[in-house]
Amino acid sequence: MRNVEVERIVEAPIEEVFRRYTDHAAWSSWAGLGKVTRERDGAPSKNGVGCIRVFNNGLKMREEIVSFDEPTRMTYRIVGFSPLRGHLGEVTFEPHETGTRVVWRCQFDSRIPFTGAAIERALVKLFTVTLSRFARHGLAAS
Repeated sequence: MRNVEVERIVEAPIEEVFRRYTDHAAWSSWAGLGKVTRERDGAPSKNGVGCIRVFNNGLKMREEIVSFDEPTRMTYRIVGFSPLRGHLGEVTFEPHETGTRVVWRCQFDSRIPFTGAAIERALVKLFTVTLSRFARHGLAAS
């Protein structure tokens, strides 16, 4: 099992950071990952448990929200075709003296032999860039 973890301090209150980060459709305006839509609404909010978000940048990737513990934690898993097996992503939010500490983690195995380390490096870069964009632009998209 491979593990990835990236952390970022976002200079805003935890409630605001959680609300904006979990506004899945808004990712289209700031994340740089192509068009992001909700295929299915979740509960208790439309972005909550059971929500399926779809990233479309030429290839479609679908993720289902597995837990939604506002304002401290969200977990998700990839659904449908993926080169990853046993994927589970988690994003946690904690108060910090200058705002909110956001930690994005995931664990996975690779379906393709000998590619786990390369996928791990790519995910570290993706998470780092995405959290940086979120800190700069995601909150402004309100």
